Amino acid sequence: VQLQASGGGLVQAGGSLRLSCAASGRTFGESAVGWFRQAAGKEREFVASISPSGAIASYADSVKGRFTIDRYNAMNTVYLQMNGSKPEDTAIYYCAAGSLLPEANEYAYWGQGTLVTVSS
Repeated sequence: VQLQASGGGLVQAGGSLRLSCAASGRTFGESAVGWFRQAAGKEREFVASISPSGAIASYADSVKGRFTIDRYNAMNTVYLQMNGSKPEDTAIYYCAAGSLLPEANEYAYWGQGTLVTVSS
């Protein structure tokens, strides 16, 4: 599975962005997918994950109620809808495939990151 994240940019606090993770590979529909982020000088952290069917989603406490992960398997794409953005959401966002778990080392496939900057 190859992954390509996109949709990052500059947004004001309180604003919205929709990140996309486009995948290639016939097994994408069988893979759980997660979003992680890494702010400057900090460790990579879990944001959200979604099961292969989309029936199960998991969120970090810091984004729960503001971010929504969903997927459209027919288009091999997973989305991260970011609402109510905060300056502390500023980071490079990565999508990864292979697990529902919040630990980065559980994911076998990673895309390149997309930068999200939230201005105050």
